[in-house]
Amino acid sequence: MHELQFIQDLAVVLLVAGCTTVLFQRLRQPVVLGYILAGVLIGPHTPPFKLIQDEQTIRTLSELGVILLLFSLGLEFSLKKLRQVGGKALVVVCVEVLLLPWLGFEIGRLFGWRTMDAVFLGAMITISSTTIIMKALDELGLKQERFAQQMFGLLIMEDIVAVVMMALLTGIASTGGVAAGDAAAIIGRLALFMAVALVAGLLLIPRLLDYVAHFGRHDVLLVTVLGVCFGFCLLVAGMGYSVALGAFMIGAIVAEARCAGRIEQLVEPVRDMFSAIFFVAIGLMIDPQVLVQYALPILAVTLAVLLGKVVACGFGAFVAGNDGRTALRIGMGMAQIGEFSFVIATLGLGLGVISRFLYPVAVAVSVLTTFLTPYLIRASAPAADVLARAMPAGARGMFAAYTAWLDSLRLNEEGAAVAKMIRRLLWHVAINAMLVVAVFIAVAFLYRRGYLHLDALDARAGLQRALAWSLAALLALPMIVAAYRKADALGLLLAELGIRERFAGARTYPLRRALAKLIPLATLLALALLVGVLGSAILPPRQVLLALLLVFAVATWFLWRGLVAVHARLQAAIKETLETPRSEEF
Repeated sequence: MHELQFIQDLAVVLLVAGCTTVLFQRLRQPVVLGYILAGVLIGPHTPPFKLIQDEQTIRTLSELGVILLLFSLGLEFSLKKLRQVGGKALVVVCVEVLLLPWLGFEIGRLFGWRTMDAVFLGAMITISSTTIIMKALDELGLKQERFAQQMFGLLIMEDIVAVVMMALLTGIASTGGVAAGDAAAIIGRLALFMAVALVAGLLLIPRLLDYVAHFGRHDVLLVTVLGVCFGFCLLVAGMGYSVALGAFMIGAIVAEARCAGRIEQLVEPVRDMFSAIFFVAIGLMIDPQVLVQYALPILAVTLAVLLGKVVACGFGAFVAGNDGRTALRIGMGMAQIGEFSFVIATLGLGLGVISRFLYPVAVAVSVLTTFLTPYLIRASAPAADVLARAMPAGARGMFAAYTAWLDSLRLNEEGAAVAKMIRRLLWHVAINAMLVVAVFIAVAFLYRRGYLHLDALDARAGLQRALAWSLAALLALPMIVAAYRKADALGLLLAELGIRERFAGARTYPLRRALAKLIPLATLLALALLVGVLGSAILPPRQVLLALLLVFAVATWFLWRGLVAVHARLQAAIKETLETPRSEEF
């Protein structure tokens, strides 16, 4: 009987969503608003309909919608786009993260809400809606404008911030609070997990999907993609993170496949269906009486989003080097919240740490700001002109001088090339170091769970740990060699740049050699200490460890070229995945 009830509820949701789509398209309004309104009308809180009352059905539909929605956002995200985002978007996001969470927290405390409600409110009003902004810019024909291109980069950075926020909020919810050190640990673990998952995913997933795509069967490719999506979400949930994070990450990985264009076409109808279900499910959880009861907080939060976003994004864009007109248009275009706010609210409800009224408050704010988004974007250019005319000439000159000064600070072609080389080497060192640490943590985890225990060695725990440590060292050896080589190249470059002959005189070359060797040795030492702490479960006795270190040092000496070749092949495979364009053949 429960199965029939679920089918009935699903049929009601889809029928209502279909009617809503037609109606709101005719009214030339965002369909998302119609879905939410339809959910309110048929939900358990709105007599006389109350067509859907089973909370388990609502949660199931919402969870499916979250996964497919975040997966589609990941597909649009793409790591290629991330590499093209400049420092300007990073500056704006930093200003947002400093202002908006604090603003939301203070509003929550002003109305006497619980601390966790205020914390989650601050997170919910920080992230703008990629879907709504892209649709509004497209309908207004402004996607090619300079301010719109800046907004695309900002939305990409906001997506990353949302992922980090969800991890932090999960940690806060489990402990009731988080200190600076705990926050750094949470972000560090998240960065480690994301780095390892992205590297492993880029090596495996795009190749698997391209292989499946060669069969030319749409059904096989779609089933494979959805299986990878839900399987990765389960893995992420098992690691203690939300399924929304997993869906977004696997979407970004799948976007690097050559057949990604075909995958988007196949997933699009499934995504649209479950996105409609998700937004209808949001409406199902809204009690209209709560909206009336919390009308004043809804209005206050809406004003905070509008003013806070305009100030934070506009000021941040100006500080980053945009002219005043472009900065204001960016700020007014970003002044709303959307799907990530719903996901964060869903996370809070799922963890049981926020009050039930906060969800409809967030939805109401999103509806109001989404409705205003096209008008704000359209009014941004005239508002910038009016502000420019009203501004004193001295202030205009000062702002123009600031923008010109920032332009003068840009590196010349040679300096930019050197800076790019340093950044690339630093990234290579960091990623290889994280992979080494991840290998030791994974082996230690398997050892603690008993997967690496040998029955014949039950009485010899030291030997068991020695074998586990040896396995981890063997798997990590190519990355250790790569980290040393990149650190060595970085040391040579910094020594050449940092120690000039006109200052050091006859000691120039000895100092350069010392600095060039100090950096890779310091990298190895830091890596060894980190691995020792995080992989302590598999550290063998001291004498055995020293012997193993000697053995691996000798092996590294003899196998150096082979290890370099192995890592080079892995790096080339990832580079090929990132740089190969999507193919029309798939």
